[in-house]
Amino acid sequence: MGFYERRIFPWLNEKLTRAPEVERLRVEVLAPATGRVLEIGFGSGLNLPHYPPAVSSIVALDPNDGMHALAAPRIAASQVPAWPIVGTAEQLPLTDHAFDTVVSTLTLCSVSDPLQVLAELRRVLRPGGRLLIVEHGLSDEGGVARWQQRLNGLQQVLACGCNLNRPIADLVVRSGFEWERCRRFYLPGAPRTHGCFTLGVARVR
Repeated sequence: MGFYERRIFPWLNEKLTRAPEVERLRVEVLAPATGRVLEIGFGSGLNLPHYPPAVSSIVALDPNDGMHALAAPRIAASQVPAWPIVGTAEQLPLTDHAFDTVVSTLTLCSVSDPLQVLAELRRVLRPGGRLLIVEHGLSDEGGVARWQQRLNGLQQVLACGCNLNRPIADLVVRSGFEWERCRRFYLPGAPRTHGCFTLGVARVR
């Protein structure tokens, strides 16, 4: 992992994902979280203040140690105990059925294999556990989707592997989850190519 990925991108990512509209999404998606939580793509810990009292602990997984360095002060100040782990979501170093809730916020766009990640999240969820997601991805509008395909290569370079063209809602279903609730929308103030969002709660089928 180079200097840009470890030093520049964590700072840039934090600036870009602290918009008030995104903060409101964090509050909404995390409201159903309970018990033991695994959060993949933990980043700099921007979700931490929004976890509800029903959460007892958080395992905070991210492959970028630069992100963990930014997150350290938030973890130290958190009301909920959180344990950082450097690792990838494609191969979770965690036991089966260990978590009540798993969380992915703005992460499935960047993993190397989203279906493998979702399979791993199924594995570590207890029976009846929940997957909480807020992600950007492929639009249902043909014109927007075509621009997403055109821009995807540049996006991957500038945003450390982030993709604009992943069909998030479909990937969740294909991985053996079913949506309890799911809404698709464009984030106010964002370009439609980058602001087509999926937010929802899913359970293992």
